[in-house]
Amino acid sequence: MPRPTWLLRIHRLSRLPRLTQLPLGAEIALILLVKIAILTVLAKTFFSEPQAKKMRMPTEQVEQHLLAPAPATAVTAPTITTSAVSTFTSTSEVTHASH
Repeated sequence: MPRPTWLLRIHRLSRLPRLTQLPLGAEIALILLVKIAILTVLAKTFFSEPQAKKMRMPTEQVEQHLLAPAPATAVTAPTITTSAVSTFTSTSEVTHASH
């Protein structure tokens, strides 16, 4: 019975040369440490400080906004029929929910 092609591909991949001659567990740990170091450098470089001082918000205000209960009434869009479309003269008549 011939082997399935996917099994042959996996066998070929398992024979690829490794980066170092260290034991497999040590090599994986080394690669993970390098990845963590790169991610830390990127995070400190790009996300450590806001670009402008005005971008900072008081912590209490952010907490109140995130933890506030959702409004009880939901804003629903009005249903537009073909007869109602002809009555609209401009798009300024349509009301939008504010954020």
